Amino acid sequence: MDTQLATIPAAALSLAGRDKDTRHRMGRFSRWLSATGQRWHEPDLAAYRDFLLAGNSPATVKAHLSTVRSFYRQLMASNTTREALYTLARQQDPDAGPADQKALVDELLARMGNALEPAASAVKVKTSQDRADSDQVRLTAAQANALLAAPGVTTPQELRDTATLALLLCTGVREAELCALDVGDLRQRLGGELALHVRSGKGCKERLIPYGDLSWVLAIVDRWLAVAGVSGGPVLRGFYKGGALLRPGRLSTRAVQNILASYPVMLDGELAIVKPHDCRRTYARRLYDAGLPPVAIQQNLGHSNLKTTLGYIGPLDARTRRAPAIYSFDLGKLRAAPMQARLPGVSV
Repeated sequence: MDTQLATIPAAALSLAGRDKDTRHRMGRFSRWLSATGQRWHEPDLAAYRDFLLAGNSPATVKAHLSTVRSFYRQLMASNTTREALYTLARQQDPDAGPADQKALVDELLARMGNALEPAASAVKVKTSQDRADSDQVRLTAAQANALLAAPGVTTPQELRDTATLALLLCTGVREAELCALDVGDLRQRLGGELALHVRSGKGCKERLIPYGDLSWVLAIVDRWLAVAGVSGGPVLRGFYKGGALLRPGRLSTRAVQNILASYPVMLDGELAIVKPHDCRRTYARRLYDAGLPPVAIQQNLGHSNLKTTLGYIGPLDARTRRAPAIYSFDLGKLRAAPMQARLPGVSV
């Protein structure tokens, strides 16, 4: 088989654009076509699905197939594709007239469209109403207190780490939002309430997070700033090697992750590393358990959808889901009523 038939034309592949995920997924699909000798204009997505399922989760496979379908829809609407197919038609039958060539191209496009139907390469993705506690960590109040106390407050680095953990747990900010905080963001007002200013959150959304009774976090941060000699600019900064000199730039998200990794907490009898998003989920759950309405938690977290916030709060304890006595039936009637003879023909 001509290897060109098993390779998406370079001009057509440029339709993948600059999106990294699209380029990666289409590059992988193109390599699979070449390795298996599949014709690019007759995509067998069911076979590609089975290939991907051998080493990927159903959700990942579904995402890959969705990208391939989207790419091919753009491909079918491109004049570059029609030119490539006309070239293919002339190669297969040099003596065919324009009408026959057009009929072949139209047939190839129709077959391509049929191959893109989701039903032809469906992927079953299991969903779960409940998730095990181990899937998403939400610290108890006692565990969060232990995490806060772990670094100490004696050295500048200990103070910096304690301030980092305190801001994560007391405001629920994302790690990137935490790194972007400047000194001027620490004390803003929302309806008269002292609040943290997130200048640009996810989706370029600005928001204010009232501290409420957790405003003591500012005492920790103020001590860190005083010891570090920081009066403006980034709140959280790194140290040069040796820890004696402060870097002028702000912490990276990787540095925040490393700080948390330095202070594992005891979970179910084992030491476990807490991630920044675990602190965010902890903030949501602790506020909910304290009686804050989910919509208020949603606004503090900066979520566009309440459903996302409910996912952060997590499943309620089994006891809170225990059905109350909403109906009644006098079971005494069962004891008082005589047992009737069994129906004929019924056996147990």
